[in-house]
Amino acid sequence: MNKWLNLWKKNPPAAEKPAEPELIRCPRCGKMVEKQRVAKRRYVCYECEAYFRVKTGNRIRMVADPGSFEEWFTELEVSNPLQYEGYEEKLAEAREKTGLREAFTAGRCRVFGEEAVIGVCDARFLMASMGQILGERVTATIERATKERLPVFLFCCSGGARMQEGIISLMQMAKTAAAIKRHGEAGLLYSTILTDPTTGGVTASFAMLGDVIMAEPGALIGFAGPRVIRQTIGENLPEGFQTAEFLLEHGFVDGIVLRRNLKKTLLFLIHAHQRAGKKSWADFRNTDFHFHLTEILKERIWYEQPKTAWEKVKGVRRIERPSALDYMEHIFDSFVEAHGDRCFADDPAIVGGIAFMEDQPVTVIADVRGSSFKECRERNFGMPKPEGYRKALRLMKQAEKFNRPVISFVNTSGAFCGVEAEERGQGEAIARSLMEMSALKVPVLCILIGEGGSGGALATAVGNEVWMFENATYSILSPEGFASILWKDAGRAKEASEVMNITAQDLKRLGVIEQIIPEFGGAAKETAQAIGECLKEKIRDFLRGYEGWDPERIAAQRYERFRAF
Repeated sequence: MNKWLNLWKKNPPAAEKPAEPELIRCPRCGKMVEKQRVAKRRYVCYECEAYFRVKTGNRIRMVADPGSFEEWFTELEVSNPLQYEGYEEKLAEAREKTGLREAFTAGRCRVFGEEAVIGVCDARFLMASMGQILGERVTATIERATKERLPVFLFCCSGGARMQEGIISLMQMAKTAAAIKRHGEAGLLYSTILTDPTTGGVTASFAMLGDVIMAEPGALIGFAGPRVIRQTIGENLPEGFQTAEFLLEHGFVDGIVLRRNLKKTLLFLIHAHQRAGKKSWADFRNTDFHFHLTEILKERIWYEQPKTAWEKVKGVRRIERPSALDYMEHIFDSFVEAHGDRCFADDPAIVGGIAFMEDQPVTVIADVRGSSFKECRERNFGMPKPEGYRKALRLMKQAEKFNRPVISFVNTSGAFCGVEAEERGQGEAIARSLMEMSALKVPVLCILIGEGGSGGALATAVGNEVWMFENATYSILSPEGFASILWKDAGRAKEASEVMNITAQDLKRLGVIEQIIPEFGGAAKETAQAIGECLKEKIRDFLRGYEGWDPERIAAQRYERFRAF
């Protein structure tokens, strides 16, 4: 025994050499990275955070509960409508390479237990170009989802139209758009996630028609791809053009979604878009508040020397005065911001999105000025441009579709006046907001929390009820402008403020507002929580007051409210 042990010590067996990790090249940084490590990070490069393109099966596993995915429409045959030579062989090659029947796969699944339909485009199959069968699968999926009353989430990716199918490929754009229209008319959620690349006919049809449009970081998104643009007009594109971030800045997508947050985001959207018929306001769980007001408010009564109108004007203009965002964190359990007017840009002067008060989803619109000089410049001092009003209106119409009440926080000196605003139709944007908001078939509550200046404030203040903070102001225009027009002397602004009837107390007497919200000594960072908790109780009472109301009655009440003026 010792003999063999000594021999083993002198000549130990060679250790097994560990297997070399499989390497793949990152599409952005170009480094060779370990495939297994990348896969564990949901196919995100651990060196530079670039997103790899994802196969259909992996995409489904990212969002669907294990074993819950049931594929639909597997029986659709391939077609060659133009009898294009060599096309069928190309399709057969793609099927063998990918294991897919077509570039689009869809079906029913569960997302954290909630039923939904998901569809996935796979770039490995002829760059997910849209032909007759892909268009048919998308259309049939949406039609079945409409029949079964299910929300739809499509992961879009495409190189554009399928050239081998010519005009028949083009017709798929209209076909898919028509199916989405019917799905929306049924009050159902349709959402898209734009992945790299999403271009051509898919961009110009089902990819950009979502109630909520998200995009993955760095994804190439556009109608005409960079190569087509260069070859057609000889124009070189600037850095960052047609990226997801570019589209967010220009108002075409609601937000950038990270893969690690994707499944939770889908669940949030499912819950936020439950329409009446499945749930009504009265069905939402009513639970007691953990508290009604802070302890300090239970123990103390605030006595404040009444402020003059001019003092209130100066007070609401203070940069330190809390914004809607400061109150919202004490009113709502969660808030997810949406971006963009889907036309030109995302105006940071107006913040909008979906919030929850316990189980009750609401749409929130808010003017935001900024809490520092840097942020004020970024938000244009809270003066919305046309794209801001169009974003707000888009979100309010979406709220109507999904039966969500609208809460609007108003705090602006007025709409932005400038050449670019006039070029983009500032007057039309405000007028359309007034018209559409007046007819919304969901409860609308508007709260003036600071300065309410002219039509720019009214554009998001057409409510079933309008409330004002006790030291807020609401006026036809600024006291400086009033004095300048009527007295040809802007220096008489203080005097003008006293005769304009612009305070909450004046407007309550005139019947312009329903409630005055206490500020507990003055709106400040120290009182934001107390004010927010007070508002939370009052908003709950407002929503309960509309339980069981017919949508037409809600709109009619708002019409009569303003008709009385």
